[in-house]
Amino acid sequence: MNTSVASTSTEVVMRANELHAGYLPGINILNGCTIEARKGELVGIIGPNGSGKSTLLKSLFGLVDIRDGSVTLNGEDVTGMKTNQLVRKGVGFVPQTNNVFQALSIEENLQMGMFLKPKEFASRSQEIWDLFPMLADRRKQLAGSLSGGERQSVAMARALMMEPSVLLLDEPSAGLSPVRQDETFIRTRQINQTGVTIIMVEQNARRCLQICDRAYVLDQGTNAHEGTGRELANDPKVIELYLGTLAADVEAKSKH
Repeated sequence: MNTSVASTSTEVVMRANELHAGYLPGINILNGCTIEARKGELVGIIGPNGSGKSTLLKSLFGLVDIRDGSVTLNGEDVTGMKTNQLVRKGVGFVPQTNNVFQALSIEENLQMGMFLKPKEFASRSQEIWDLFPMLADRRKQLAGSLSGGERQSVAMARALMMEPSVLLLDEPSAGLSPVRQDETFIRTRQINQTGVTIIMVEQNARRCLQICDRAYVLDQGTNAHEGTGRELANDPKVIELYLGTLAADVEAKSKH
């Protein structure tokens, strides 16, 4: 069952237009990729391995050089802006790996998320504890002692400390058990329902399409398909070319 509720807003929060980007000189991973996320939307990014999904998120967050194209945030050109500037402007990012400070407690991780506004930690942290009650109960526990799913929650909580208008999630369910994956997807939707626009790269394509408002399928660094989650989940071409392969990839990873 598709549980998404499509946003009716036409206000674009973040837009990537004809992005060309890559890690090595002269070699592009993104080849004209264009996406947008409207206010209050949960936007999914799916596609085969190597299609440029994570590179897209890192480009949006200033971690990969953009060689051509542009990124706008609430109508402002932020192409090539540094990550700390983007955080100040309301962009949060949760990477797939190494996303917590393992030697610090849960509470200290959240404090790191407020490094730009340390005086506001007390008031903001209470809102986050309400959203993540299981973290509140264990706030003094070291992040390195947590399970993968719990670390993912800490990483999300830290990214939310600065009250971002848009949250970028890179493979939030990667490496988690099916139960923890479900919890992560539920948590993602709950965060979205508080008003945070979310752009989520996800390996579990079918589950992603179930919860997102709209989605893009990337292939070789460019747009292959786009539509609502329901439309793509029922599109014969998407099913034939992508969903079967992606499901097999996820299943193979879960066995390792």
